[in-house]
Amino acid sequence: MKKLNSLLIILSISFFSISCSAPVMNETKKQQVNNKIFITCKQPRPEICTQEYNPVCATKNTGIMCVTTPCPSIEEKTYATGCMACADPKVIKYKQGKCDI
Repeated sequence: MKKLNSLLIILSISFFSISCSAPVMNETKKQQVNNKIFITCKQPRPEICTQEYNPVCATKNTGIMCVTTPCPSIEEKTYATGCMACADPKVIKYKQGKCDI
């Protein structure tokens, strides 16, 4: 019985330490463009985000495809957090800080 309890304690500690160092859900890929780090949103998209304010500038696909004249197929929008940005299925990537207006 003591061996079983010891084994359970060891497994619990191992699981806890692994889960603390495991990557978070919706792991992101970072890429550097013009000395700014962009983080690409991954699948599955987050369904729940914490309510905090750490603004990010996200690049969204507008869904507009012009045939005759150039038009913006992407736009930038400020979101409260990276999680909230990636929760929007139109967001492709984001970088830290508010968008320049």
